[in-house]
Amino acid sequence: MKKVMLVDDEIIIRENIRDCVDWKKEGFLYCGDASDGEMALPLLEEWLPDILITDIKMPFMNGLELSAIVRERWPETKIIILSGHDEFSYARTALRLGVTEYCLKPVSASDLIELLRSVSDKIDQEKRQRHRSHYTREKLFSDLCSGLLSTADAISYSAAFSLQLTARCYAVAIFEMSSLDPSLKTEPSLFAKAEVMLDEKLSQLADHYSFKRSRTQIVYIFKSDSPDQLQEKLVLLKQSLLPALEKELPCALTAGVGRVQERLQNIHTSFVEAEEDNNIRKLSAQNRRLWWEPVDGAQESQIIVDRSKFVEFLKIGTPAQTDVFLQEFCAGLKTLNWSASFYGYYLLNELTLETLRMAKETLRLPLQTKELTEELQKQIQSIHSTEQSQHYLKNLLERFWLWRTEATGKYGDLIDKVKRFIQENYANDRLSLQDAAEHVRVSPSHLSKIFSQETGHTFIECLTQTRIRKAMELLQTTRAKSYEIAFQVGYNDAHYFSNLFKKMTGMTPKEFRRMGSQALTGKTEGERM
Repeated sequence: MKKVMLVDDEIIIRENIRDCVDWKKEGFLYCGDASDGEMALPLLEEWLPDILITDIKMPFMNGLELSAIVRERWPETKIIILSGHDEFSYARTALRLGVTEYCLKPVSASDLIELLRSVSDKIDQEKRQRHRSHYTREKLFSDLCSGLLSTADAISYSAAFSLQLTARCYAVAIFEMSSLDPSLKTEPSLFAKAEVMLDEKLSQLADHYSFKRSRTQIVYIFKSDSPDQLQEKLVLLKQSLLPALEKELPCALTAGVGRVQERLQNIHTSFVEAEEDNNIRKLSAQNRRLWWEPVDGAQESQIIVDRSKFVEFLKIGTPAQTDVFLQEFCAGLKTLNWSASFYGYYLLNELTLETLRMAKETLRLPLQTKELTEELQKQIQSIHSTEQSQHYLKNLLERFWLWRTEATGKYGDLIDKVKRFIQENYANDRLSLQDAAEHVRVSPSHLSKIFSQETGHTFIECLTQTRIRKAMELLQTTRAKSYEIAFQVGYNDAHYFSNLFKKMTGMTPKEFRRMGSQALTGKTEGERM
């Protein structure tokens, strides 16, 4: 809501302007007023209004003197000059000072509202232009992955860079480079060479955009018009391209891959999944270096432990079957000399990381992977026999099943709170995912992920559906004009509201009002889903 301040030496005019406008309804916040420019200065310092309405002829410090100071000290504040003096010299001076609007007294409530809306639109337009002037391709991709852009903004910014961003589906992969020898630093030139090789390989895989997240991380956003084909490409990436790249690159490489997602908004979900996958793979690589290299291959070649059976038991096993399964699964470890070999520790670490990966992918739990892994690895280091390893795996399985139980309906109350928050605040044009996340006390990225997973819609989609349904109700039950209804449901731009309304319902607001509500029962996008 834009903040508005009034300066006029006539108290009747100040009271009339203050009382004739329903400021909150019109999307503005009335800060207060002052009787002359000198009295206004400390209040301007305190309130920092977006819009200043000031009379010209006032004692002590007139409106033009005040405007000159405001232009110098608060250049982003827009100024509306009110004057009873129909003289060109005043208007010319005001325009030279950079005053946004100039109008004559008396001014009606409707004229003032129209004037304020015009100035408000200018403020929004300038903000967008400033934002775009400092925006880069990398910032666009980063904000998409972070879930900070609406679909409309993403398409608008991508058009500014001549990017064809829209597609039927998307997936994100994160590639992280490191030194082949953890004790040494890799030269930047080797990373640069690795980036070129990586891009050459992935350019043949699928259509994509990429950006450097850091000196060692590159993020790829793949897009396609076929979810099945994109999924096949990701399988090829994991099974063939990555193993080949690991052998060819002059540095170590880990990669995390998110699932295929529809809609631009869900690029963020795939990014979070890729980040989690990459973190677990890094831990797995560290585990391999820590435990596998010292192993005496002669002894371990005789040990047969099928890790895939453990993964399968995670999926379909039950607590009642646990003891029998573990006796059979750990039978191959009975010949292992735990004091002379690191193989058992390596195996337990790999099974632990696979369990954490499955918990994240199938149960969608926000586990603190690094902290939890460190806790479990301390337990593994205290194991000195096959019996102790069997007991550890039993506890690991029980922990996984506990997570599975917690995940069932875990987020029902939180999602309900968010939906109620939307219902209560949809009229706020600045309502955002950040606001909702603060309300339910979780991070925006976590809320974005679980909201889309639990409801099938993004936060922005749910907010839009709520606003359009309310607009439909107001169009049928009130005589308010379309632009008034737009402001009431949270849209400052009446033209944007009209286009969005038609996209959602198939009709313009005017057509909908004329046709009647019965003709459109169940026609919103949310009801069609």
